Amino acid sequence: MWGYFFGGNKQQKKELPRKAIVELREHIQMLNKKRSYLEQQISEQDALARKYISTNRTLAKNALKRKKGYETNMMKIENQIDTLESELSTIEGANLNLETMRAMKQGAQAMKHIHGEYDVDKVENTMDDIREQVELADEISEAISRPIGTEYVDEDELDEELAELQQEEKESRQAEGGQKEKLSAKPESQNLPSFPSVNKEKPQAATEDDEDEEALKALQAEMGL
Repeated sequence: MWGYFFGGNKQQKKELPRKAIVELREHIQMLNKKRSYLEQQISEQDALARKYISTNRTLAKNALKRKKGYETNMMKIENQIDTLESELSTIEGANLNLETMRAMKQGAQAMKHIHGEYDVDKVENTMDDIREQVELADEISEAISRPIGTEYVDEDELDEELAELQQEEKESRQAEGGQKEKLSAKPESQNLPSFPSVNKEKPQAATEDDEDEEALKALQAEMGL
């Protein structure tokens, strides 16, 4: 006991609240059992008093006295239970706060230890190293992806050469189109209007048309048209 107040064992200090909580709960449980017993006794004495109230007044009176005594004891026990439950609630709350503070203290110490291993400059240096390694990895990946056994070709040079070829092809097509337009054009002397040829003899097609016309007129005459 004295060791606790004057800096005794730390483990005992830590276990003391838990031990007090356990003992309080056990004592409250015991008092509840005692109260249940007294309630039963009160009920029995009340039944005896009611039983003898009309036949034996003395027995009825003694039963009421015992009932009053049980009720007095039960009231004391109920007050004790209320006191112990209030104390238990206070200790549990204080112990919870203590455990919370211990956890927070340990967390603060852990963060302090972690932050002691590095500072802002070390972090910046580490990030620079990471960026350098990433760039190196990209260069290595690009080098590995190049074809083996062939000469390296600059992609920009290939694009420029391809553009030149496309321009030459375009100019060649334009020149061919202009040449075709010149050839298709004819001199004005050759673009004279054409006149129908005069045939002195009556065409056979015209003769057949006349015959058809005459036959049609004859048919209309027969029909009275």
